Amino acid sequence: MVAVPKQVAGNSMLGNSSIWGDVKCNSYLLFHGETALRNGLRAFLYFLGLAYCFIGLSAITARFFRSMENIVKHSRTVVEVDPHTNTEIIKQEKVWNYATADITLLAFGTSFPQISLATIDAIRNIGSLYAGGLGPGTLLGSAAFDLFPIHAVCVVVPKAGELKKISDIGVWLVELFWSFWAYAWLYIILEVWTPKVVTIWEALLTVLMYGLLLIHAYAQDKRWPYISLPLTRGERPEDWVPAEVASVSCEDDVYDSIYRKVPAAEDSVESSNRPFQKEINLEDLHVLQLWKKQFMDALTLESQSRKLNNAHLRVARILWQSLLAPWRLLFAFVPPYQIAHGWIAFICSLLFISGIAYIVTELTDIISCVTGINAYVIAFTALAAGTSWPDLVASKIAAERQLTADSAIANITCSNSVNIYVGIGIPWLINTAYNFITYGEPLRIENAEGLGFTLMVFFSTSVGCISVLVVRRLILGAELGGPRFWAWVTSVFFMLLWLIFVVLSSLRVSGVI
Repeated sequence: MVAVPKQVAGNSMLGNSSIWGDVKCNSYLLFHGETALRNGLRAFLYFLGLAYCFIGLSAITARFFRSMENIVKHSRTVVEVDPHTNTEIIKQEKVWNYATADITLLAFGTSFPQISLATIDAIRNIGSLYAGGLGPGTLLGSAAFDLFPIHAVCVVVPKAGELKKISDIGVWLVELFWSFWAYAWLYIILEVWTPKVVTIWEALLTVLMYGLLLIHAYAQDKRWPYISLPLTRGERPEDWVPAEVASVSCEDDVYDSIYRKVPAAEDSVESSNRPFQKEINLEDLHVLQLWKKQFMDALTLESQSRKLNNAHLRVARILWQSLLAPWRLLFAFVPPYQIAHGWIAFICSLLFISGIAYIVTELTDIISCVTGINAYVIAFTALAAGTSWPDLVASKIAAERQLTADSAIANITCSNSVNIYVGIGIPWLINTAYNFITYGEPLRIENAEGLGFTLMVFFSTSVGCISVLVVRRLILGAELGGPRFWAWVTSVFFMLLWLIFVVLSSLRVSGVI
């Protein structure tokens, strides 16, 4: 007997509720009593919860980035024999190179909130012939947020007059090609090859393209013949993050954008919530002592800086730290990054990110139900911006602390590729495989025309963004930084492109245009 699939469209979860209407949404987050509240109050409370989850994503990004730094700096001992003297030469060789670290650890890790959200949405949608709406919408919105607002932030991060350029143009061009191809491929699937449906083979090919990206970028980095571009590589620092700026960081201070330098010794004693200080060699401490210190730091409010003379600012800072305290206490359970070269902390950080992504998914469903706002609109805007926050933080840190612009910009282009090849490919593979085995049917895409239009808008605006980066390289000699005026002009232009994408895409999926 053949099972009958659920003929439920991806956005049927929205209900008919309106924030101003009398129709009640029967969905709730924790307690059934929530349904007794007015829609306006419920929407306000759920949006507050969503914002608090985004703060949690920001906090866990600090531990994620610190563990990633420890993984990348790991080296191995290599013994070579000098052919002339027949003597052994022992040297340390990095396990990770720039290209693989940026595409896998950095891009995949910072995109994990979106990947988790899309995968959770796909698992919840198993048994339906229609794909879920949150996953693709969030990933497309996240791609736009990565490309425009994050570039807008990174271009003004360097100090006035300081220029930071991409040192390996060849690798960046490879990453850029696969990023553009990802969205061209998605358009081919939705509008050309098999309109409005996705087959299991299309989903499988989408996932496999991530492996092709890795191989191609590695080949370009190693300058393999025949498949690499004949472009020279500029000078790059030996370490992924220079030691002089990596030695001092603030892990849990989201208020100060996660990481910052400590300029003087007097400032280093103002905080009891800085686990990475210059004068402390944490590697000499026992693992349990390190873990204990994490909990002590989480439970201790940071002492007030002498620079905050205003009483209102001091009160606001105390309130902010109190707001962060539950997240800091929860994330203190992440093992210290010194264990196993940071791998355990890296994996645990991703697990916490997945948990927050699940809560975000539930909140978004309820917000759509309560307000009546199209799920794609929420995905393009609030959800995409919130889940892309780790991308923003990571690129900002890289733009601040690295001597080149490679990782800051590579994180943007590679994250966009990961969003499609992994973030959409894996959820579609899950749903298409189930539908193929159970019903012998492909996966249908609700509002495929709207997604196709969104892809065209994104492609058009992204050409404008990349063109500006090329012009800056030709005129100023670097993609990031430069004269303050032109840096801010570039930043404003990027934000304008993002607004164009959000407005046009939202109007299209809502049926206005």
